[in-house]
Amino acid sequence: MLVFENPQAFFWLLLIPLYLILKKLGILSTISFPLVMSDWKGKSFEWKHPVLSFVSYLAKVFFAIGFVLICVALANPVISHQEKVYTSRGTEIIFVIDTSPSMAALDIGTSNRLEAAKQAVKVITESNSGAAYGLVAMASETALLVPPTMDHEMFLQQVNALQLGKFGEGTAIGTGITSAVYHLITSKAPKKCILLLSDGENNAGSIHPLTAAKIAKENNIAIYTLAIGTRGSVPVEYTDPNTGKKYSAYLDSGFDTSQMKEISSETQGAFYSVDTLALLSQTLESITKKESVIQTYQLKNVTRSYHKEVLLFGIITIILAWFLRRVYMKEVL
Repeated sequence: MLVFENPQAFFWLLLIPLYLILKKLGILSTISFPLVMSDWKGKSFEWKHPVLSFVSYLAKVFFAIGFVLICVALANPVISHQEKVYTSRGTEIIFVIDTSPSMAALDIGTSNRLEAAKQAVKVITESNSGAAYGLVAMASETALLVPPTMDHEMFLQQVNALQLGKFGEGTAIGTGITSAVYHLITSKAPKKCILLLSDGENNAGSIHPLTAAKIAKENNIAIYTLAIGTRGSVPVEYTDPNTGKKYSAYLDSGFDTSQMKEISSETQGAFYSVDTLALLSQTLESITKKESVIQTYQLKNVTRSYHKEVLLFGIITIILAWFLRRVYMKEVL
């Protein structure tokens, strides 16, 4: 809701009609000195330059807009809205996202597999404000980029920053799951789960995926596995993050999903095979709804003043009006 904390400042706008009235009455007419030419029989002087005439009119408009904006700034415009402040813990979810080069396959709509995963995660995060989200990047090596947090803006910044090949070329599913489990074990959240998004089989790391799944089960952590991509020959466009060299080829996509099914089954989760962005988003939405809990919250009024922004625009338009008249048209003001 837009409100003005100092509405009496709008009385300054009355100067505009007052100026026009005085101008019409000739009180504020420009001072002129008559020049008598007794033998002059020619035409009177006329302004026939259409560009300068338009610029002169534009300068007046800019000055008027600038004056109005300054009056609005003095009135201190404030936009207020209500936000939910949760007073109880929600579900804690850690995404384990595969960043190996095979995720560069262009078979999920118009983007590659990793970009599709990032878009789907963004949609789910924005629609479920009560959960805490964490992020583990997985390839040959794994890294916890974000522990479970309610700071969704920071979480999405890290999701958007994910790069193909930054953590190697393999797929260490067991290590990725273990990293997520380690940061959920001590959590007091009513529900905890891991969402694994990958397109490959475990071929790196020192921890077997089923060993990691058993640890998750012992700590009541459900694991949902999502196999991303289509089967067959798919195009791949990949840029090596270390050398900057671009590769374009075809990938024989035919990974075995049996291990991903075992992982989810072991932890009372579920396995999904997704080959479109729409299906991926729907799947993540159904999982987050299933894992959601009832939370208590309070409504908090949040206000933001736009005084500085409006004042800055007002000053800029007035300076632009001055520039057009004094510099471009070379008027003596």
